[in-house]
Amino acid sequence: MSQLKPKFIYFDLDDTLLDHKKAERAGLSDVHQHFDMFRDIPERQLLDTYHHINKGLWEEYGRGEIDRHELHRRRFQETFRDLGVDQDMHEEAGQVYMNYYRNHWEWIDGAKETYDRIAARYEVGIITNGFAETQWLKIDRFNLKDTARHIVISEEVGEMKPHPKVFDHATDLTGYERQDILYVGDSFTSDIVGGSKANWQVAWFTKNPIDQGYKLANLVFSDFKDLLRSLNIED
Repeated sequence: MSQLKPKFIYFDLDDTLLDHKKAERAGLSDVHQHFDMFRDIPERQLLDTYHHINKGLWEEYGRGEIDRHELHRRRFQETFRDLGVDQDMHEEAGQVYMNYYRNHWEWIDGAKETYDRIAARYEVGIITNGFAETQWLKIDRFNLKDTARHIVISEEVGEMKPHPKVFDHATDLTGYERQDILYVGDSFTSDIVGGSKANWQVAWFTKNPIDQGYKLANLVFSDFKDLLRSLNIED
């Protein structure tokens, strides 16, 4: 295992430290139970339809083709259209979903202990895509401002990862050379490609690596203990 020797370590937030996918599934499950109009629609169908539409909308948002308000409106409106239920309920459903989604935020297994141990040894920060108010709520809920020296949220920068502007801004905040920064993230495109193009060290947290990831990443891991070992932080 290669040894990493950074001076500053940035972490991605969703699905690296916090389990966004699990919270999203649980929130949608709650929405399915909340509304009678889903009585004859399997929960799996709602989840699959929403994920397909939401993914496409985030891609449009990332390209600057739609704004956040259109994304919020269309993700449930188009989901309801495809499921054949009342599209006029999309606004209420969006509000209900966000309330439920927030109830399910939690650390990914092993992430909190790993983050705390690294933060005790290194300067750390957070870089995250997503809407600022939601991401700040997560950061506050999990007291990440107590340890993160710098927090970079894409909406506040004006571009989403992997845009170079995000990584350039995050680099400038640290005061370190690019090669002295390590980025730990789960998304191949947003985190690993973006971080490597910024000439940072990158550690890819994934259970489904691809060959290209091994070429770009300094470390590919699915167990946080491997990240600690690579930083010479032993049990």
